Amino acid sequence: MLDLNSASLIFLTLSLCFISLFFLFFSASSNPSNKNPCPQSYPIIGNLPGFLRNHHRFHDWVAEMLSQTPSCTLQVNSFLNLSHGICTANPINIEHLLCANFQNYIKGSRYYNVLNELLGQGIVNIDAHVWILQRKIASYEFNTKSLKHFISDVVKSEITNRLMPFLSKACNDDMVIDLQQVLQNFTFNNICNVAFGVDHAYLQNSSFVKAFDDAVENCSSRFMSPIPAVWKMKRVMNIGSEKRFKEAVKVINEYAMEIIISDENKEIGSNQDLLSRFMSTSKNMEFQDQEQRRKFLRDIIISFILAGKDSTSTALTWFFWLIAGNPRCARLIRAELSSLPELELRPRIFSYDELKKLHYLHAALSESLRLFPPVPINSRLTVDKDVLPDGTYIGKGWFADYSAYAVVGSLSLRGGWMLMERFSHQINFDSRCFIADLGCV
Repeated sequence: MLDLNSASLIFLTLSLCFISLFFLFFSASSNPSNKNPCPQSYPIIGNLPGFLRNHHRFHDWVAEMLSQTPSCTLQVNSFLNLSHGICTANPINIEHLLCANFQNYIKGSRYYNVLNELLGQGIVNIDAHVWILQRKIASYEFNTKSLKHFISDVVKSEITNRLMPFLSKACNDDMVIDLQQVLQNFTFNNICNVAFGVDHAYLQNSSFVKAFDDAVENCSSRFMSPIPAVWKMKRVMNIGSEKRFKEAVKVINEYAMEIIISDENKEIGSNQDLLSRFMSTSKNMEFQDQEQRRKFLRDIIISFILAGKDSTSTALTWFFWLIAGNPRCARLIRAELSSLPELELRPRIFSYDELKKLHYLHAALSESLRLFPPVPINSRLTVDKDVLPDGTYIGKGWFADYSAYAVVGSLSLRGGWMLMERFSHQINFDSRCFIADLGCV
């Protein structure tokens, strides 16, 4: 006669077998007959083993898997088939997602659930008419000459008063510095000054900087979580990283609201920062009360800080990394700078008109952005089922990721060098020399 432990073990084994068969049947019945390719996927656990092994090199891993598929598109199988989606690096598919069938691919709950506490109803986190409204406001403001001049003045001041003195001292003292951290501080100071109109000293004396970094890191961890139920449970229980995230968001809200309330007492048009401009624009918009208006301003400003903070510093870091490994490019950029008239032998800030003449520098930055895009992967949620141009099926409610980082590899197989060559000829310099310098041929 079986004892209790043996009976329990048999029951557990049979239960696991039943559950496994159920999920296998569900997976087979829920997917179309023309199943999309999915490298490194296993029954029930999906892509989880590969993800855990390659978490530290996620974008390279995705690029490698995409390169193993016929059209640089694969299906993503999650743990227990809890969600469905695809990932692509095929330019034709990406054009379909972002242009041809744009209305079918939204940010939706995939973004909102992760970023709601930090961004609220900001432009990065929303769809439909609210997104269109904020986009119109932002587009108008960013095309005004006064804002361009204000941004230029802020950047010039930050370079002249802080960045260059720090780098000069580091050079003179033979210091080893973390250039990425230096550039992150530089861009964060710039974007906060442009957004809020606050100077470096005020920013450093507040807890806003650390709180913002902590909040962004937690949101990134949410996106990368292979089992979202884990962080959602921690949020419900208010423990661990989710508790720290809640505290960070509270600091961010208090800081933003303090500045917004302070600016309400100032004369409209007295400042040129984004907050002052959006306050002026929103004066004729209808809100339920003053708190809703403040929340609208808070969300849109925090969204712009998030959009401008890490993306700019990441682009600059990769650019200098590439230049450091390709000294010939550095010499050619310096030669182009030296060709400008009346160049004094000291650091100075170049005007917009001067920058327009720096074709080689322009191409070097463009190639750096192509090789290492600041936003290497992005995601959308499908409103209705669809079939991509390469024949990939996407079901209703699936997520659709596109990897800009992996596109570089796919373009190299489809004449990417020729695309760059045509671009380079348009700005009148020998593209073959430049591309060979960066090792792209």
